[in-house]
Amino acid sequence: MFQLLQTLGQRAFLAIERVFSTFFSERLNPLYYLGAIAYFLFWVVVASGLYLYAFFETSVVQAYASVEALTHGQRYAGGLLRSLHRYASDALVLVIVLHLLRHLSFDRHRGFRWFSWVSGVVILWLTYASGINGYMLPWDRLAQFVVTATTEWFDVLPVLGGSMARNFISNANVSDRLFSLLSFIHIGLPLSVLALLWVHTQRVPGARTTPPRPVWIALLLTLTLLSLLKPALSQAPADMGTLVGDLGFDWFYLPTYALIGTWGAVNTWYFVIGATLVLVLLPWLAPPHASRARAWSMAVHPDDRIVDVRAGETLLDAGLREGLPMPFECRNGGCGVCKCTLVHGEVRLQAHQDFALSAAERATGKILLCCAEPLSEVEITYVPLPGARAQPVKQYVVRVTRLELLSSDVMQLDLQLDGGARLAFHAGQYINVLLDDGARRSFSFASAPHSATDIELQVRRIEGGRFTPQVFDTLRVGDTLRIEGPLGAFTLREDSQKPIIFVAGSTGFAPVKSMLEHAFHTGLQRTMILYWGVRSRSDLYLGALAEQWAHDHPHFRFVPVLSNPAAQDAWSGRTGLVHEAILSDFPDLSAHQVYACGSVQMVQAAQPAFAQRGLASDDCFSDAFHLAPQKPVQGSATEMVQLGGSHG
Repeated sequence: MFQLLQTLGQRAFLAIERVFSTFFSERLNPLYYLGAIAYFLFWVVVASGLYLYAFFETSVVQAYASVEALTHGQRYAGGLLRSLHRYASDALVLVIVLHLLRHLSFDRHRGFRWFSWVSGVVILWLTYASGINGYMLPWDRLAQFVVTATTEWFDVLPVLGGSMARNFISNANVSDRLFSLLSFIHIGLPLSVLALLWVHTQRVPGARTTPPRPVWIALLLTLTLLSLLKPALSQAPADMGTLVGDLGFDWFYLPTYALIGTWGAVNTWYFVIGATLVLVLLPWLAPPHASRARAWSMAVHPDDRIVDVRAGETLLDAGLREGLPMPFECRNGGCGVCKCTLVHGEVRLQAHQDFALSAAERATGKILLCCAEPLSEVEITYVPLPGARAQPVKQYVVRVTRLELLSSDVMQLDLQLDGGARLAFHAGQYINVLLDDGARRSFSFASAPHSATDIELQVRRIEGGRFTPQVFDTLRVGDTLRIEGPLGAFTLREDSQKPIIFVAGSTGFAPVKSMLEHAFHTGLQRTMILYWGVRSRSDLYLGALAEQWAHDHPHFRFVPVLSNPAAQDAWSGRTGLVHEAILSDFPDLSAHQVYACGSVQMVQAAQPAFAQRGLASDDCFSDAFHLAPQKPVQGSATEMVQLGGSHG
């Protein structure tokens, strides 16, 4: 039933938004800026309220007269602002209700969004209460009714015991302190709304608090015109000595008071409290969609980053939360600004306008970031905002904790963050070591994400390099380095059951080691084979470790391949090019995934050959050139795989 109501709500919003887009355009559709419009209306209410308060007299005798003087004596100042204050308050309540209904209809109220939803409900009630409180200040017949009905309603609460209503038996019982209290409440409630709005907004990545200029100008002009055509006026002055008779009742703000007369005060309390509890508990009352049960990760290009996407979170929200310069405008699937390309994985697209993303575009891999929720590990590419820069990658100071020579030209370098903190990363990612002049040298994590606090790198000596000779010749345990990261999108996809073939060339073994140790730790039961291609036997610097993996894990197999074994190697195993060994063993690769990390020449040769054996492009992962891990390597200028730690 709840899902049916959500579906009907989605259809209603999409239909109305489509009509609005026809008149206002997709970029200026006011229904796409409900949160920002609420902020604008709040400031209109505050600004107009401050002017009115400057002329308002907080006394029994002068309250009504001062409001009348504002309304009629300053018709195009105080009178206009009084009406503007009234209609902006009405619009604020209406916009908040629409904002909540839209999020409820599109299932954006549960999971990690529960706080935003609950705080939104509280903001609505505070705004509503502030509007009711505003009716008390002019001290006319409607104010008399609201004050009397409110005190009688609150008097049924056990804590008050009927003491409030006695203060309004006659005019003599009403003192100036009442108006000081009402003014204090009328200031305090909006301040509470402002504080909650700030907290509420901080929970929404990339939240906008100002609508586009044409939207707020049109809205302000509309409110002003309405104020001129139908100004807000007071009714007859309050008189506690007589009962309120005919009354210009406000059904927008005061329907609860009509219920009090019909149901009684106690039953109305039950209704209000019950309705509020239902609203507050909505994030937990209905089960979430099955596709929103877990979190996934998103590899993002051109930022070369991996972003964790929380359960039920859109790709846009996840990217904005990480400070990526993703383009967006409406955030509701209506403008198409956040359109991007899905390179790998599956997503669930929420309801959106067809003109923002057509079926033909969807067939080519286009998606809307604001409407896409991952159903697997995903990889996307997008065009950043012109001139925008992503939030800088975090930098750290690390201390060298270990230097161990693994072979004649490969050094294990272990680093530790200050204080022994652990750097969160995904298996297969890399860090940049920052040199004194700002230059960067990239090395993959050889350790798994779950391992101890030390970061393990495998550094291959590059003659004439600027950093690697330092590692071998001058770097000592206890020295400090500056690094930034994690970076990279060459990571293990855990959303498939296909057997995995790892192809490592030289120190391309480092990210593969990270992936395999992560897979063993998490209990991944897919069949995995590692082909490690090197020149000679001595280059298999951790061959014994790979053999131990094969012994300990029945679903894993290790195949070393030597391209140029020396006579003293006494090698009887596989020889030749590593990718040719794979082609020899697998005439059909259509049911496999391949992860390749090695020289560009190796990947250039392997990818077309694997494709000819049936390997789908979505199942071929490599890091042989920057920012395009799933596309064929182009050009011969690139030297080595970055994540293998090949930069000097």
